[in-house]
This record gives sequence, structure tokens and C-alpha cells, in this order.
Amino acid sequence: MSEANLKPTVLWFTGLSGSGKSTISEKVYARLKNEGYEVEHLDGDAVREVFPSTGFSKEERDDHVKKVGFIASLLQKHGVFVVASFISPYRDARDFVRQRCQDFTEVYISTPLEVCEARDVKGLYEKARAGEIDNFTGISDPYEPPEDPELDIDTTDITPEEGVQMVFDYLQGRS
Repeated sequence: MSEANLKPTVLWFTGLSGSGKSTISEKVYARLKNEGYEVEHLDGDAVREVFPSTGFSKEERDDHVKKVGFIASLLQKHGVFVVASFISPYRDARDFVRQRCQDFTEVYISTPLEVCEARDVKGLYEKARAGEIDNFTGISDPYEPPEDPELDIDTTDITPEEGVQMVFDYLQGRS
């Protein structure tokens, strides 16, 4: 099935570490690229590699999300799909990004904390619970779930491919 006339948007994936944000967003990015769309992928870990001094306090996280959101808004304004994957734990920063973008789609990967912890291949939750990591979202720092996301995907009992299809079903329904 061709995705021939999808309207470019900023697909902003948000959710806890281990929820499936990066996995699904990478696959969405690859599919859009394969379909011939102009698309950029902005991932939290990759962006932090470029800007390693970005901290994890509320103020630093908000500032980081707002900067990336500004870049995403510029790309989208010029007809580029933006697939952004950031924990982005605070509503006010995500709302700032929504307001900057001409077209914004919030994709909440709502996988429960206990499932994310069970998937924790990096051992981050264990370290956070042991007090070795400060400001860890979901443990020592809050996550404010979206109140009205365009998409809500719980990856507990679905494959990444099913999550990707949910995104494309949404995009096709709005074009």
C-alpha cells in the first residue's frame, strides 16, 4: 500500500525510557524514507551525543526539548516530516513545541513503568532505584503523561510493527 499523499507533521514520540519510543520511531522514519518522503529523525540519545553537556534537571530538560522542538518546527514548515523521540517528561515543554509547529502529532508511548523496567537492557532503572542516577524519569523525577495525545500506543502486548502500523493508520486517516 502506498502512503502517497501523507501530510508532513512533527511526530513527537514521548514516554518513559524503555517504552518503545525509539524502536517505533526508527521504523516510522525508515518507512517514510522508503516511501520517498523528506524526513528527519531526531532522537534523544543521538542529540545528547552532539550536546553532551545537556543536563537532566527540569530546567535543562525543558530547555533541551524546546531547542529541539524549534528545529523540528523549522523542518516541518519546509515540508519535512520530523520524527522526534524524546522522553520529554513535562507537559509545558511539549506544549511549547506543539505551539511552535504548524502541524504537530503527539504520540504517547504509554507503556507502564513496570513493563519498561522489565525491558531495561541498559540497567538504568536498577541504577536509578539504587540512587546511582539522579533525576531519572519515572523513579526520582516525574513523568507528566499527555492529556490528549493524537495517538496513545501501549507496547506491552504489541509488536513494534503493529505500533508503526498504528502511526501510519493515523497519518492516512488525516491526509
